[in-house]
Amino acid sequence: MKVGIYAPRGHDPQGPHVRDEIYVIISGTGTFVKNGERHPFQPHDLLFVEAGAEHRFEDFSDDFATWVLFWGPKGGEAA
Repeated sequence: MKVGIYAPRGHDPQGPHVRDEIYVIISGTGTFVKNGERHPFQPHDLLFVEAGAEHRFEDFSDDFATWVLFWGPKGGEAA
């Protein structure tokens, strides 16, 4: 498992990752986009991203920060 804080400024440049991940929003608001679906987020929300999924944060406030947790094998958990 790998844990960190992610707090982009201006725009979110990330792309798909090889492991499953969870975001736990610390502060800020905005829109989370995963595989073309858009979802508003706010503090204390938990967002799951399966390995290989296109995702990013958009229109986020200046105080946006989130915990990010990566775990499991490359390619994600088995069904």
